[in-house]
Amino acid sequence: MPIILKSASEIAAMRVAGRLASEVLDYITPFVRAGVTTGEIDRLCHEYMVEVQKTVPAPLNYAPPGYRPYPRSICTSVNHQVCHGIPGERVLKSGDIMNIDITVIKDGFHGDTSRMFMIGEPSVAARRLCQVTFECMWIGIDQVRPGATIGDIGHAIQRHAEAHGYSVVREFCGHGIGRRFHEEPQVLHYGQPGVGERLAPGMIFTIEPMINAGKREVREMADGWTIVTKDHSLSAQWEHTVLVTDSGHEVLTVSAGTPARPEPLPAVA
Repeated sequence: MPIILKSASEIAAMRVAGRLASEVLDYITPFVRAGVTTGEIDRLCHEYMVEVQKTVPAPLNYAPPGYRPYPRSICTSVNHQVCHGIPGERVLKSGDIMNIDITVIKDGFHGDTSRMFMIGEPSVAARRLCQVTFECMWIGIDQVRPGATIGDIGHAIQRHAEAHGYSVVREFCGHGIGRRFHEEPQVLHYGQPGVGERLAPGMIFTIEPMINAGKREVREMADGWTIVTKDHSLSAQWEHTVLVTDSGHEVLTVSAGTPARPEPLPAVA
């Protein structure tokens, strides 16, 4: 499938969808605390999307080839869960870290973003992993400009993660997004500079590195969706949707509560 360059009107619609996705995370933040179940977080997010925003939760009943329909409206991945964790009866406890991944559909366009949440008082190691992963995302975003390549993004993320002793998950990656949940290109979070598709204005895709504290290998749980680290090490993920502009990039998944870009970020060699 070719990469779809978005028109001005499509970009405007993607800005709206991206902001709304981010606002779901703003809304749910006060509810993410010890003693709450991931299922309750899903319920609250679902009601906010459907009843307040009038958006469609894209994950609900999403079924790519080879997968059973996803049964919830958001993904909640706790501790050693890498991605696609299914909300349910799990009770959050102090010390947990959790990724909440939100994708909404508004007027036919998708907005996709995720954040890490720290419950109570996580360990220093857990906090460090969340922070470095946040930096990895932003270092990747900083590579986005016309003429750069997908490999430039992955290389920058991989170097920063591995410099801190972490590993990059290879099986899952960022993706183009628009009227469809997943479009071309695939945005790997590892690689070599100068390799892969060359970026052009109008491209919109996610950057969503999954960084493990231990080894990079993962496995799928019996539910057919939840991905965990094989060695049970902690994993973290952050995600933004990014537009390639004429002069650089624009982050589309921004709202009042979006965590600020960390400053300063290290230069990429």
